[in-house]
Amino acid sequence: MNEQVATISNFKNELIDMAIRFGPRLLTALVILLVGGYAAQWVSRWTMRVLHRMELEHPVRVLLARVLSGLCFVLFIILALQNLGVELLPLIAGLGVVGAGIALATQGVLSNIVAGLTIIFTKPFRVGDYIAIVGVEGVVESITLFNTTLAHVDHSHVVVPNRKIVGEILHNYGRIRQLDVSVQVAYDSDLQASVALVRDILAANARVLKEPAAFIQPVELGDSAVRIAVKPWVLVTDQGAATGEINAALLEAFRARGIVIPYPQREVRLIGGNA
Repeated sequence: MNEQVATISNFKNELIDMAIRFGPRLLTALVILLVGGYAAQWVSRWTMRVLHRMELEHPVRVLLARVLSGLCFVLFIILALQNLGVELLPLIAGLGVVGAGIALATQGVLSNIVAGLTIIFTKPFRVGDYIAIVGVEGVVESITLFNTTLAHVDHSHVVVPNRKIVGEILHNYGRIRQLDVSVQVAYDSDLQASVALVRDILAANARVLKEPAAFIQPVELGDSAVRIAVKPWVLVTDQGAATGEINAALLEAFRARGIVIPYPQREVRLIGGNA
C-alpha cells in the first residue's frame, strides 16, 4: 500500500515538475498560434483588397491570398515550435521525405495544379468566355487550380481537368458568337431587295448586336436557288434563341413579300422511246 502511495506521489510530482517547466512554454505556443491564425486571416483579407484594385481575375486573387495567408501561419508555427524547444532540422528532413512520397502518389493532382497555375497566369480565357477544347465547349463558369467548369447550352456542366487543357488547341470565342444562318431565293428574285429585307429583319431583332456588323451576301449559286449567307453577331447566351427568331422572321417576311424560297428540284430528260 505504501509503495502504491509513493508511486502516485512520484507521478504527481513529475507532472507538477513538467507543468512548471513546460506549461508556460506550451501556453506561449498556443498564444502564438492563436495570434498567427488572426494574422493569417488579416493578411488574406488585406491581399484580396489590394489585388481587387489591380483588377486581377478572381481565381488569381484567391490563390495569392491563400498562399500569403498560409506562409504567414507557417511562420507562426515555426515560432511556436522553437518556443517549445523542438529541433526543426530533423522535422524539416522528415517532412521532405513525406512530401516526396506524396508527390509521387499524386502526380495527376500536381499536374492539374501546375496546369491550373498556367491557365490562371497566362489567361488564355476568362470566366464568361465561350470556349471549345478537347471535344467539349461551353461558357467558362469557374477556373480553379484543379479543373475548369464549362456551362453547356443544355444547362449541364462540363468539368475539364486542367492538365487536359494546357497544350491542347483552344478555340476561344469570347463573349459573342457569329451565327451561321442562310436562306435561299429563286433565281428570278430581286437579290438587292432580298438582301435589304434580311438587313431589316436583323435590325428589328433586339438580340442582334449592331457592332460588329452582320455579314449578309449571296455566297452560292446552287442548282435551283441562290443562297444568301446571314451571319449576325449575338451574345453567347442568345445564340440559340436568336437563331430560331431569325429563321422564323425570314420565313414570314419572305412569304409576305412574295419572295420564293424554292424547293430543291432536278430536271430529268428521257432520251429515246420504248423498245
